[in-house]
Amino acid sequence: MNGAQDMGGMQGMGPVRPEADEPVFHARWESRVLAMFLAAGAWRRWNIDMGRFARENVPAVDYLSRSYYQIWLHGLETLLVERGLVARAEIDAANAGGHAERSADPPLVPGAVAGVLARGGSARVAATIAPKFAAGDAVRTVNRHPRGHTRAPRYVRGRAGTIVRDHGVFVFPDTHAVDGTQKPQHVYAVRFAARELWGADASPRDSVMVDLWDDYLEPAS
Repeated sequence: MNGAQDMGGMQGMGPVRPEADEPVFHARWESRVLAMFLAAGAWRRWNIDMGRFARENVPAVDYLSRSYYQIWLHGLETLLVERGLVARAEIDAANAGGHAERSADPPLVPGAVAGVLARGGSARVAATIAPKFAAGDAVRTVNRHPRGHTRAPRYVRGRAGTIVRDHGVFVFPDTHAVDGTQKPQHVYAVRFAARELWGADASPRDSVMVDLWDDYLEPAS
């Protein structure tokens, strides 16, 4: 989707100012939001791409006016309500300082946290699928602007690049975010010349590497 989160290559967003000795969390509530998101994920009612889409699918003015963990909290509330795990009335009651009866059992107890985090997860798929491209191939990113989740950055769509490496077969995020369909396919490291992306004023020595799935690419004509 062409959401506010896709900032790559955009101007006017202000300078990036790294904070010296920046803490992991700036407030205790931020750590609680991350903990709740990870714990709720133990219900396995959504996958990582669904989680990303829930955070991205926010009006631009709201997305840009919220802090990082405020966006995560919005995404968590969206997923919990959509999956019927928590009622919107419960969230509204909590925000108003009240209390509502719990609508679901705890998804993750403290003693299981270490094991769940250690298990992790991978988007790599053990499937034998023929690649559409090989290292050295000239390709172009399909100029497609889906309404749903996508991992194809807006600034490379319609641009020509060169396949540098085949990473192997992975879950396709666009379908995975909608209904969990994996649609496994190859992912490639694609090099784009800076001038291809930003015009003649860009440095002729610079390039950008982007990981892109088969469905995002077509042969360059």
